[in-house]
Amino acid sequence: MTALPFNTEWICGSPSGMFGGLGNGADEAVAVHLPHDALRDATRDPNAPGKGAGAYFPNAAYSYAKTFHAPDSWSGKVVRLEVQGAYRRAQVFLNDELAGTRADGYARFFVDLTPYLKFDAANTIRIEVRSGQDSRWYSGAGLHRPVVLHVDNAIHIAPDGVTIRTVRIEPDQAVIDVDTALTNAGLVTGQLSVDTIMLSPQGDIVEKDETPVTLAPGESTLIRQRFYVQDPALWGPDSPHLYTARTQLSGQGDEVLTTFGIRDITVDPRKGLRINGEPVLLRGACIHSDNGPLGAAAIGRADERRIELLKSAGFNAIRAAHNPASPALLDACDRLGMLVMDEAFDVWTRFKTTDDYAFDFPQWWAMDLESMIAKDRNHPSVIMYSIGNEIAEVGTPHGARWARRMAEHVRALDPSRPVTNGVNPFLAVMDELPAILEAAGGLNEAMSVEGGFDFVGTGETATRRTAESSAALDVLGLNYSEARYAVDRDLFPHRVIVGSETFPGAIGKNWEAVQRNPNVIGDFTWTGWDYLGEVGLGALAYEGEGGSGGLEREFPFLTAWCGDIDITGWRRPLSFYREIVFGMRAEPYIAVRRPERHGVPIASQSTWAWSDSVSSWTWPASEGDPVTVEVYADADEVILMLDEAEIGRAEVGTERPFMAVLQTAYRPGRLTAVALRDGKECGQTTLNTAPGRARLTAVSDSASLIADDQSLAFVAIEFRAEDDTLVTSEEHPVTVTVDGDAVVLAGLCSANPKTTERFDADVWNTFDGRALAVLRPTRAGVATVSISSPGEDTVTIEVTVQDAG
Repeated sequence: MTALPFNTEWICGSPSGMFGGLGNGADEAVAVHLPHDALRDATRDPNAPGKGAGAYFPNAAYSYAKTFHAPDSWSGKVVRLEVQGAYRRAQVFLNDELAGTRADGYARFFVDLTPYLKFDAANTIRIEVRSGQDSRWYSGAGLHRPVVLHVDNAIHIAPDGVTIRTVRIEPDQAVIDVDTALTNAGLVTGQLSVDTIMLSPQGDIVEKDETPVTLAPGESTLIRQRFYVQDPALWGPDSPHLYTARTQLSGQGDEVLTTFGIRDITVDPRKGLRINGEPVLLRGACIHSDNGPLGAAAIGRADERRIELLKSAGFNAIRAAHNPASPALLDACDRLGMLVMDEAFDVWTRFKTTDDYAFDFPQWWAMDLESMIAKDRNHPSVIMYSIGNEIAEVGTPHGARWARRMAEHVRALDPSRPVTNGVNPFLAVMDELPAILEAAGGLNEAMSVEGGFDFVGTGETATRRTAESSAALDVLGLNYSEARYAVDRDLFPHRVIVGSETFPGAIGKNWEAVQRNPNVIGDFTWTGWDYLGEVGLGALAYEGEGGSGGLEREFPFLTAWCGDIDITGWRRPLSFYREIVFGMRAEPYIAVRRPERHGVPIASQSTWAWSDSVSSWTWPASEGDPVTVEVYADADEVILMLDEAEIGRAEVGTERPFMAVLQTAYRPGRLTAVALRDGKECGQTTLNTAPGRARLTAVSDSASLIADDQSLAFVAIEFRAEDDTLVTSEEHPVTVTVDGDAVVLAGLCSANPKTTERFDADVWNTFDGRALAVLRPTRAGVATVSISSPGEDTVTIEVTVQDAG
């Protein structure tokens, strides 16, 4: 099997053909390097049909074209195109003939090009995509994941043809099954052997086998091999040991490399989730698939960096919300030990937006599940498959039939992992809400009790109506329904639950519930990483600012602003609060609510919002002004000191668990929070006022890149004082210039959730003292990147790019 990267020398423009296509595509064709999100560079518009859900980006249609030469040596071979993600409604043409289609924008699919190829000639492949009002968040448009060209011999290993399973783990060995699917697309019978070698994490041969096989024309078969790995190094979140299986067909030179981990998974309502027999609680983050300034482009290093930063922030699991994860993301999770809830759908048969997948679901659901599982079943990081998110149909008999049908289909494809579904009981009974409220004495009476609408999700109606669909699952995912944890423990003693989506600020209460209830295996916050679309979901709306307030904010809001980590990769205060709640940080943390907002009434604050706070004690425009200080600590009490003098103390937990809130006035100096437990100090932390003048700085996470499809360098642009303190009050335009053609500026941004700035621009204003530039290599060589700002010395970074060969 020959797999050829197929990501360069593409041209992206508006759809072509006799009648063209929908408008609002690219005005002029441009050369692009995949993965690529064409919609990212479109002009945002407050009147865009998708409004804030799509971050005010327009509906669009794009055509990607690439010309390549097919040599005579390919005659008699099978030539396929692997498209790892094309958003959305992709049509694949070869030499103007339709070769394949796919409705879902996240499904990985293969297209057989063989019937349409011209040998010893130029061939033009064209992929057209269309998107608009088909998602509840920003999904981009284009070939947002890599494309690969496969050229196979007539007798070959089928796409995704190697499946590896851990049969059992014993004290001295692991039993591993390797199944290899073969196909003979030729005209003669073939006799050959399947040779499999297993390599340890260190690259040593630990097992091998050779199996002869005879394959008639047009026949497919499955070769089963069993291996016994002695003293295996097990894969787990704290020790992600990876093995490699090298599968070859004798005499053909074909080779497939498959990375896998040796581990087993069990779930039960008494012992929870266990990996290799060890109990694990999921410290989870829901994440969407966009990469901030890169739009929806799933470039390998961007996905890897996200997992690195989420892991360092204390998360050990992600939920791929609400679509299958990219191969690059799962590769990173395998390497770094991040557990994955792999999710298939956001809709089934009922529309959530004007033109979403609900129309395509009845035709494509089975194939899309097959695609996801074939792509992901060898990834040890994937521990659970989710068949949906907040599906209203789960509260109906026929919705329950769909749930069981899909769950059984998943189990038939991969019986080694539990099946879940993110169920929101409240939404499942929305059609009966008036009657439920009337029975509770009306809306005001219902909302006057602690927990507000919790009684709807825990009530008899929700329990009864979701019972059948929930029974089809191995693990019931509950969205915003933590009140059901204890209820279901008693009503359904065999039910295993995961908090599949929870309000970010509720973790102080939720984590205690997870630890208290053995039937609950973890919590997934919405969200771990900020994202484009659903704009302003977590932003506070202040009186007098204008705007819409509510769950979707006005233009020019760009991001949801509800992530623990912002789109630049910077941890917001909530992230440190969560780390303390998880018991992973002993040191307290100080966050300061912006002094310029002190006393301004909040017009609206959603349950996805955190306080408008920053970890800084440098507020030059606010000296002497009142200020609110938050201290997060696993303690009973906090003492606040300024330059060794006590300026306040407060009990922890009054406003929310693990938090003390103190009022003071801003004065420059050394602000220290001392945490007390049982009257004794258990930790302290300090914020210093930045000395002197802030200076422009720029630091790249890599000075050396590879000229391939997956490499990137992320440059943190910051204003820092002479003692390296980040000065969050500095907001200035910064310009990024690249000298040399070894790299290009792939994207530029700040974390500002409300801006008209463009990701393809070379100038952005810093936000809270920071901006981020992303560099992408184009060829071997050296480039100089200059970062400048008015009144500041220009900072230069040299980047070396090595040839991928």
